[in-house]
Amino acid sequence: MSIFQDKTLLITGGTGSFGNAVLKRFLDSDIKEIRIFSRDEKKQDDMRHRLQNPKVKFYIGDVRDIRSVDGVMSGVDYVFSAAALKQVPSCEFFPMQAVRTNVMGTENVLESAVEHGVKNVVVLSTDKACYPICAMGMSKAMMEKVSIAKARELEKDSVTCICCTRYGNVMGSRGSVIPLWIDQMKSGNDITITDPNMTRFMMTLDDAVDLVVYAFQNAQNGDLFVQKAPAATLDVLAKALIGLYHTDTKIRYIGTRHGEKLYETLVTREEMSKSEDRGKYYRIPCDTRDLNYDKYFVDGEKKISQVEDYHSHNTRRLNIKEMQELLLRLDMIQEDLNV
Repeated sequence: MSIFQDKTLLITGGTGSFGNAVLKRFLDSDIKEIRIFSRDEKKQDDMRHRLQNPKVKFYIGDVRDIRSVDGVMSGVDYVFSAAALKQVPSCEFFPMQAVRTNVMGTENVLESAVEHGVKNVVVLSTDKACYPICAMGMSKAMMEKVSIAKARELEKDSVTCICCTRYGNVMGSRGSVIPLWIDQMKSGNDITITDPNMTRFMMTLDDAVDLVVYAFQNAQNGDLFVQKAPAATLDVLAKALIGLYHTDTKIRYIGTRHGEKLYETLVTREEMSKSEDRGKYYRIPCDTRDLNYDKYFVDGEKKISQVEDYHSHNTRRLNIKEMQELLLRLDMIQEDLNV
């Protein structure tokens, strides 16, 4: 018996990489119903034909439209809020579209969840929300602030619990570099790397789902959970892939793209100063300060200057062999290599 027994789970953005991974995990549980909510009818139709599972119900809608959100929320116990615009270049050129989906859309989901008495809402965020330098990261940072502010508003005995989970690079997810490099190798082209010394956290989709489940089971209102993860340089990642595929593919360095960081931060120094180490995870509790400006501008916090960020340059680094072992956990790699 689990906390999900005979319950209903709603996944917004349910046809994306995270949605599919969460769906796959929960289908094997004792959950009663899973609702997939997205605006992509083609992906929903593909998923419907592939699954043929009466547990899964499909709803066309958009988080920007509160009416369509309300239409799917009735009777829901748990919500995984994954609907987002997350391609960095797209958000950079159309920042208001990122705001409307990532910030205002998330607010709609939260408002509806509270109104309908949902038990738990887990909101998906990204390392790009830490010290953001691109529109996508900025919109995700605001999304976190909106979620935590909404959680802070709720009374201690509130039916609904709202929390966030923040991820680093998820290997093999849509838009990630691994599928791109595999396509480049198969096409006989060079692998294109922006900066060989650039580091990224390395997590699988299964790791990401573990964090979601942990958040559902352990969150208090306004919590933000981060899963600890190893990192690797792009050079190590590329060489690990080339070794697995036994190709003589060359690596070509093209320079850092606009909006790209040398390393990714998962927990800021300010958050680390109040974080709780839970072994595999960091828990950053809700900031419960009221609007007393002395707490922001007069009274300092000495501890902040004594800690550092948690980022992909100072976490454990994978070597090529370790990176290959992690890559072999990916379904797409296993299918390609018949392992």
